[in-house]
Amino acid sequence: AELELGDVLARTQRLLDGRIIREITPIFDTRALGYESMLVAAKVDAEHPQRAAQIVNSHPGVSHNYLRTHDFNLWFTIATPPDSELGLHGTLEALMRETGAESMRELPTLTLFKINMNLEMEMGTDALAAAAVEAAPPRELDAQPYDEDDKALIKALQGPMAAVERPYDEAASELGIATEELLERLRSMVDRKILRRVAAILYHRRAGFSANGMGVWKVPEDEIIEVGARMASFRGVPHCYQRPTYEDWPYSVFTMAHGRSKEECDAVLDSIAEDCGIGPEGRATLYSSTEYKKIRLHYFTDDYAAWEAEHS
Repeated sequence: AELELGDVLARTQRLLDGRIIREITPIFDTRALGYESMLVAAKVDAEHPQRAAQIVNSHPGVSHNYLRTHDFNLWFTIATPPDSELGLHGTLEALMRETGAESMRELPTLTLFKINMNLEMEMGTDALAAAAVEAAPPRELDAQPYDEDDKALIKALQGPMAAVERPYDEAASELGIATEELLERLRSMVDRKILRRVAAILYHRRAGFSANGMGVWKVPEDEIIEVGARMASFRGVPHCYQRPTYEDWPYSVFTMAHGRSKEECDAVLDSIAEDCGIGPEGRATLYSSTEYKKIRLHYFTDDYAAWEAEHS
């Protein structure tokens, strides 16, 4: 049935008020804007992890920060801007010093094992497990050219958008341009790969997917491509990556399992272990027990430089 605009707005507002939708916002490409970003795992004081979490959260480029059930107990994603004095490494050195972390490891994506999630609608498990999976370096963009007008537009539009009939008018008037011109510029940003999309971000837990288990696997170097592709073909694994190993972190392949319960996630990971012949000593499952931070990044704000001045 076709909905009237008023119905769509009312329904959207109801989902925002009911905290099913977190926010409606443009999603810009962090790397296209020249920001460096990465997943980081840290071993911090297990008695008082919230102290370290607060220090990590103070950095404006930290978008996600979770306590997980492992010696490496603090997991966060962090981005630093193109004009950063400290850069990503320097920022992590400062965070390591201030949190007193015993170890802090950079875990960039080395290989992305891609799977088309639509298969599961049409095919049985056997066909799905045999699905062709393409292992490739992550398709992360190099920094794309942009100018001061682009930066001004991003600053005016980023953040939560109201569920109103004309959601772009406010940013257009702030920039002193017609809304039609703003929309033209946004289309150009999509073409230039700077703007990925404008989307409603869900509270996953409230939408029913309350569990996410990060299954990590010790896979020998020469088997990673084959085993990773096999793991990626499982139902219930939306993400599968190869990441670097360290002397205190031997797990090379990461599979995220999303489910309605811990049992559901465990079942997915157990079937992977069985299929790939990996015993208990070759795997670990890390559940997030506390969400310390989950935000959309804001770009070109002064707080990055302010943080660096305070912490360098």
